[in-house]
Amino acid sequence: MDLEKPAGRPAAAPAGEGCLVVAVRVPVRIVVLVLVVPVRMVWDVLAVAGRFLNDTVLRPLGRALLWMGRAVFVWPFVGLWRYVLVPLGLALAWLGRVLVVLPAVALHRHVLVPLGHAAGWLYARVLTPVGRALAAIGGAVWAGVVWLGRCLVVVPSVWLYRWVLTPVGRAVAWCAGGLVWLVATIVSWVGRGLYWTARILLVLPALAVWRWVLVPVGRVLAVVAREVGDALGHAWRIAGHVSLAVGRFLGTVLRWVFVEPVRWVYRSVLTPVGHVVRDAVLRPAAEAARAVGRATRQALAAARASVRETRAGIRRALLGEPAGGHARAERKPQLTHRREPTGPEARTLGSSTTALTKD
Repeated sequence: MDLEKPAGRPAAAPAGEGCLVVAVRVPVRIVVLVLVVPVRMVWDVLAVAGRFLNDTVLRPLGRALLWMGRAVFVWPFVGLWRYVLVPLGLALAWLGRVLVVLPAVALHRHVLVPLGHAAGWLYARVLTPVGRALAAIGGAVWAGVVWLGRCLVVVPSVWLYRWVLTPVGRAVAWCAGGLVWLVATIVSWVGRGLYWTARILLVLPALAVWRWVLVPVGRVLAVVAREVGDALGHAWRIAGHVSLAVGRFLGTVLRWVFVEPVRWVYRSVLTPVGHVVRDAVLRPAAEAARAVGRATRQALAAARASVRETRAGIRRALLGEPAGGHARAERKPQLTHRREPTGPEARTLGSSTTALTKD
């Protein structure tokens, strides 16, 4: 949201302003500022709430609805098109080719083409000579009909038009022109009379009302509207600065009331307590747990070695020494201990510190 006035917009020049403009501007701006500041603050709060609602509710909801729409509408139709309609269309195309196209091609090639060739041969060998003879006969008949029509129709019609219809038409046109001139003259005088009557009774009073009443009132209303618009612009920008200052003040108050105490408690109380608990409780407990685990593993290894020795003694007592038994010595597991660093450089408390290997 732009709270600053654009630098490229030139300020309105105060030159040429009358006393009415100066008298209207200050109270209008004060009233508009008082009315606009709450509206601007409410607008900023609604803008922040709308942005938060859009980021946390509307956008995830829209994505969920989009995914649901795809799952409900798009994917079933895609599957229907891909796995039902396309194979069905291919099958119907193959059937149409086999049942319609191939029989039609065979019909055209083996039936219609021979019939066409036969019809062409008949036209060229039989119908063309007959047509030429009929054309010659028709031409002669038409020439005779044209000569008779010229002698019986055209020549009398031309004589009648030239010596009878033309003089009568000229006389009728002259009479009609005089009548039209007389009617036009009467209509023109009547129109002039109506024009001057309407001008005197309607136009001149309306022009006087427009010039001496409506134009001054319109100018006053234009000045008031312009000043109200400028006042709204200034008040909106000032309300933006006020809203920004109030928002920063509330943010500072919230930070010093909630954030800074929590940060101080975390940094000054919880962190030292956590270090003390780690050094005094967790690390000794981890060392004790590792020692117990080490002793348990050693005891289990000793028990396994005792079980193996007992089993080997029972086997020798029951079955005797195996062949080459004296040459092969029994391999006993040996425990080697490898300690890991337990100081502050150890990163994990539950890591093993003893490794059991067999040599």
